[in-house]
Amino acid sequence: MRDFAAGKFSTLTLMLKAKDESDTVAWKRFDDDAVLKVIYVGKPAAPTEYGLETGTGQVCSKNSAKPTVWSDPTPNLAATPQTASGGESGAMLRAYFDIDVKNSDGSWSDSTEPEAGSLKPTSGHVGDGADQNKTWTTPLIDGKQYRYAAYTRSYYDTTYAKYLGSGASPFCYFTIDSAAPKPPTITFNSVYTACLPGSCVPGGKPGTAGRVTFGPAAGSTDVNAAYTYKLTGDTDWRPWRSGATVTEYITPADSGTVVLEVMTKDSLNRPGENKVRFLVSEGATPVGKWSFNETSGVGYDLSAASPALRDDVTLAGASRTSNGRRGVVTERTITDGVMGATTATGEDKGLWLANSAYGSTSGKVLETQASYTVAAWVRLDATGRNYSVLGQDGTHSTPFLLGYCQSVNRWCFRLADADAAATSLDNQRADSKQPASAKVWTHLAGVVDTQAKKLHLYVNGVLQNSDDLTTGAWSSSGSLQIGRAKYKGGYIDHFTGEIDEVTVWQEAKSDGDIARDANPVDTNGKAFAELVAHYNPEAAASGATSLTDLSNYGNTVTLGSGASLDGTGLVLNGSSGSATAPRRPVDDTGSFTVATEVAVTTSALASKPDGYRAQIMGQRTATGSSWGLWFEKTGTDSEPVVDEDENPVLDENGNPVPPKIVPVGRWHFGRLTADGTGTSVASDTLAALDTPVGLVGTFDSRTKQITLYVGSEIQGDRLEYTAQAGTGELSIGKAWLSGAWGNFLPGRITDIRLWAGAVTDETQVTAVVGY
Repeated sequence: MRDFAAGKFSTLTLMLKAKDESDTVAWKRFDDDAVLKVIYVGKPAAPTEYGLETGTGQVCSKNSAKPTVWSDPTPNLAATPQTASGGESGAMLRAYFDIDVKNSDGSWSDSTEPEAGSLKPTSGHVGDGADQNKTWTTPLIDGKQYRYAAYTRSYYDTTYAKYLGSGASPFCYFTIDSAAPKPPTITFNSVYTACLPGSCVPGGKPGTAGRVTFGPAAGSTDVNAAYTYKLTGDTDWRPWRSGATVTEYITPADSGTVVLEVMTKDSLNRPGENKVRFLVSEGATPVGKWSFNETSGVGYDLSAASPALRDDVTLAGASRTSNGRRGVVTERTITDGVMGATTATGEDKGLWLANSAYGSTSGKVLETQASYTVAAWVRLDATGRNYSVLGQDGTHSTPFLLGYCQSVNRWCFRLADADAAATSLDNQRADSKQPASAKVWTHLAGVVDTQAKKLHLYVNGVLQNSDDLTTGAWSSSGSLQIGRAKYKGGYIDHFTGEIDEVTVWQEAKSDGDIARDANPVDTNGKAFAELVAHYNPEAAASGATSLTDLSNYGNTVTLGSGASLDGTGLVLNGSSGSATAPRRPVDDTGSFTVATEVAVTTSALASKPDGYRAQIMGQRTATGSSWGLWFEKTGTDSEPVVDEDENPVLDENGNPVPPKIVPVGRWHFGRLTADGTGTSVASDTLAALDTPVGLVGTFDSRTKQITLYVGSEIQGDRLEYTAQAGTGELSIGKAWLSGAWGNFLPGRITDIRLWAGAVTDETQVTAVVGY
């Protein structure tokens, strides 16, 4: 029942029965109106917005070796109680605040509770997502190290006698130094404003600097000597600036909510810290945007509402495909270029181009003598020659060419030196760091910054390389071209494959803007995800030797020895059983989602050593793993022997038989390595074995983080992750390590799916994956 409530499997059957169904006497304990009553309680989730409250934000060091130094011995603690997805309605919640003190022997023990207790609210309850604060009125001791964590309690009724408890928020480590500086003030002087309760006004745009002043805490006698700061996305603090007060110009790289962290120190190097959020407006809107989600005909320019201002794309030989990058979309319908009031849900469409097909506008879209940015999603059908994604006509040449360069086997962004009959496309160029991959969705963007005199190439939202503008940008007056480029008076490098979501801006977009475009979301902030591989072993014929790809991408899985289909799933023997698809379904350097339903066979793990890692599925590289989902055996446990009714099994003397020893372990998502040092997120609790469990792993290229879900429940914190491009086949039931296949899985797999795009949260896991 607990695993079902946690979303680890989708269907639960409950039965009311007598101990002995054949004995009518056994039923006499029930009235003829017996009912089974189920009380629904919102499942609690670990609190969010936790930390030491500064008044403008929460400070939390998760590193015990680098604790926050806090001057107030009665800290104000913050936490926002939460429920798991689906439990929000009617939830009755409280936050439980806990502080531990570090002992001289390195162990931790509970700190003395405040007089009013550790709960907030202290009476009644709040709903999901209601911010709570608790002042720890029992003074903490100077010089001691502490750690703080919060929990959500979800109550059954208003007696508040019974509740479900969540796991803990991550520990926030801190030490008390009452002589240290208090949290410094952060004052916005221009462009941006601090987000405060009830007020969060957007300002500026990515790449635009704003002036901020840092100073001593209001009303304090602090004499601060220097300040440093960092913004969301920064890996390091900025250089220290000396002064009792300091003014800095901060430049956000992305739109949306940005966190500014400020640290100060006094002459004795005692630190103080504060944090504030501010909202950054979007930059300039596109001057051209084409999603190609029309049924047929021209591709309407969605950047302009008025038909007179649109730059629609006329297609020549190009056709619509239902393999659009955004997956299933719900949006307003377009009729004759006009956005209607009604909405429709269906598969997103894109363009398929082959045999010299292309699309073009009727006239000029970009002023290429000024700064501009061009971007598109592409799925190259094959390498082997040059391919052009975007260009714009000059008299003789395109001023820019975004596409694939066969000579280096890289994505490339090239600028023509001049609009002349003979000109070079190689003097000003940037190539991708990794080889280009065919048959996977990839986001490409090129930026020309005439102010900085630079050009940049981005792949999947990540800057690849830059080059200098040596001849200066020149103005072209012709049509924007999709799928071909003009050179020496003729059209070259016709694209073969799919192109979707073409967008162009008349400004040099920032790193954050490009990363955002490479991770598209709907109006609710949920990621667009395109199903690029789908295998259903449950529906495959018994004895079959392959699995058909039920998506539209045709990547068939072939079974190897030791693997079989029995009509209910893919069975793997744990010693040699595996299956493979010949190519990778996703570009591993971009955002993606992988999902599987697996039942690991307990008995086959008994002989495996502790630390054995059985890979369920993953993408290989030449030397190991790009990513993988696996089970790791961590040890054994004793388990009582019971019958099907959960009653103890007795021996011939009527005594319970000895408990059985069973293997235990956890689920992982990340990079599997031979020595176990690869980065991975582990499940919060021990894995349920011998029963189907839904697992979901995601990589978000914008945040550079991986996430693991068991069922629809997120596991632990999202983890920083460095993407690594995969090569070769997609493997199921085995892993490629140290130049050989190993890490075989004993068990049964009943579902395998992959998407381009990283599902956003637990709610979207439920909606898209269905676990």
